[in-house]
Amino acid sequence: MIRVMTIEDYDQVYALWKKIKGFGIRSIDDSREGVERFLKRNPSTSVVAEEDGKIVGSILCGHDGRRGCLYHVCVDEACRRHGIGRAMVVFAMKALQKEEINKVSLIAFTRNDIGNAFWNTIGWTERLDLNYYDFTLNEENITAFNEQ
Repeated sequence: MIRVMTIEDYDQVYALWKKIKGFGIRSIDDSREGVERFLKRNPSTSVVAEEDGKIVGSILCGHDGRRGCLYHVCVDEACRRHGIGRAMVVFAMKALQKEEINKVSLIAFTRNDIGNAFWNTIGWTERLDLNYYDFTLNEENITAFNEQ
């Protein structure tokens, strides 16, 4: 079952993030408080996939009124290649369309071979005509990558 994510899903979603090798988790943004702040700003666009009461996939999805963005798209390794990722992406994009958002972007680490193959397979276009820039406002918001 694909449905809107709520803060009550946080513990299971966080546990899923921790299981995925190479997944980057930010110390502040991905804390319960950080995710709650994100969900309050974007109450109907983030998604979870459930099987037998257990969360097996999630997407943080939001927008700024102009462009949507997908963050932390993941599916439990044991549940991959069953259409769950695609179904979650479609759900999130339909939620963005209801909010009159016309374009969606995402960032995938270049070393994320599985993720990049997924995005290419479902019709997303890699942008080669721009550079992505980043500026850190809070040095305490550290990204840790799962090594498992």
